[in-house]
Amino acid sequence: MSKLLQRLRDPSRSGVYRTRDERAIMDATRGGQLDVVPIEARENLFDSLSRALAFPEWFGRNWDALEDVLGDLSWRKGDGHVLIFRSYPAGEDLGILLDVLRSTAEYWASRGKPFFAVFIDPAKKLALPDLYREA
Repeated sequence: MSKLLQRLRDPSRSGVYRTRDERAIMDATRGGQLDVVPIEARENLFDSLSRALAFPEWFGRNWDALEDVLGDLSWRKGDGHVLIFRSYPAGEDLGILLDVLRSTAEYWASRGKPFFAVFIDPAKKLALPDLYREA
């Protein structure tokens, strides 16, 4: 098992991270038991997340509802969740999204299930820790 896969399977390492490229994540998790979901969310954030994660009908398309639905995910299969944000909003919406994702990661970690939100950030502009040391 690769070090990256070990990290992604470890609930205590759950959190919000950045990486330059998603390929290592996709390679490490291929054929595994983690629920890996690429997300394009630059525009229409709530609709994009709802489609990518197949949110239930009750999802209210607001920040509180997003936190509620991410704290459930009972309809998703997998031993943990890895959300790969290929694109994402800017400004205040990004800040709120990061807060919601951090809270969600803490929630799942406290229940022994890994939850990672990974932002593809080749220029390393986001003030987030790196998911892993890249060569």
